[in-house]
Amino acid sequence: MLTLSGQNHTEGSFCDRLSRRNFLQIGSLGLSGLTLPRLLQAEAENPAKKRQKSVIMIYLVGGPPHQDMIDLKPEAPKEIAGPWRPIATNVPGIEICEAFPRLAQSMDKLVLVRSIVGSQSGHDAIQCFNGHDPRKLTPQGGWPQFGSTVAKLQGPHVESAPPFISLCYPCTHGPYNEPGPGFLGLSQSPFRPMGPTRHDMVLNGISLERLADRKQLLQSIDNFKREADASGMMTGLDTFTEQAMGVLTSSELAEALDLSKEDPRTVARYGTGDPTKFIDSNGA
Repeated sequence: MLTLSGQNHTEGSFCDRLSRRNFLQIGSLGLSGLTLPRLLQAEAENPAKKRQKSVIMIYLVGGPPHQDMIDLKPEAPKEIAGPWRPIATNVPGIEICEAFPRLAQSMDKLVLVRSIVGSQSGHDAIQCFNGHDPRKLTPQGGWPQFGSTVAKLQGPHVESAPPFISLCYPCTHGPYNEPGPGFLGLSQSPFRPMGPTRHDMVLNGISLERLADRKQLLQSIDNFKREADASGMMTGLDTFTEQAMGVLTSSELAEALDLSKEDPRTVARYGTGDPTKFIDSNGA
């Protein structure tokens, strides 16, 4: 009996998610037992456990400082301590800002990372988005932001929705912007539902059959162009076309962006203001 759990993450596993116990079970079979059909059969019998997990990153441009949020210093001079006072949380020994009473009640579900240090004394977004020092040597195309990396490695949960969605509006101050997909290419760029068509993401007067015919015609005409381009640009556009077809032929993404389908209490908690109306001190 060959047991293989290379795709399941458990405690005591190696970096490739193969546990020590499973490794020993395989080794005891001898080399004659490690045939490809048996490996594939074992993997099929013990499929990966899918976890519908998503990550929301909130990047606060330029602040607020940590000493006003999670690392208050009430005993420090006023110019350092700030106006806020610390409050206790539901985790003994951890205090946070008094402006976050609900967050304090859920501290047992959070992790505070205090080991991150800015690579330079500026408000550059690059380190926050990809973890790399912008002053050091970068590969051709640049380092990808982590959303692009996840999109490349994990892909979408559902084919009709992109794996990486960004709500970051372009800033006039360049360092505040997202670094982009980097060397992963345009196909791993985020989907941005901020254009003029975002309020009406539906097909007007076009049937699925007609759309399929247009797609086939487009593929026939552009095939030689896409194959001739060696820069990778067309490869990215091919992926964009596939994503666009998925968005147009499915209502899942449009419904996910429709706030009228959300609980009004949830909408009220997040607010209904237009983020495009916010202007910071730099005119961004």
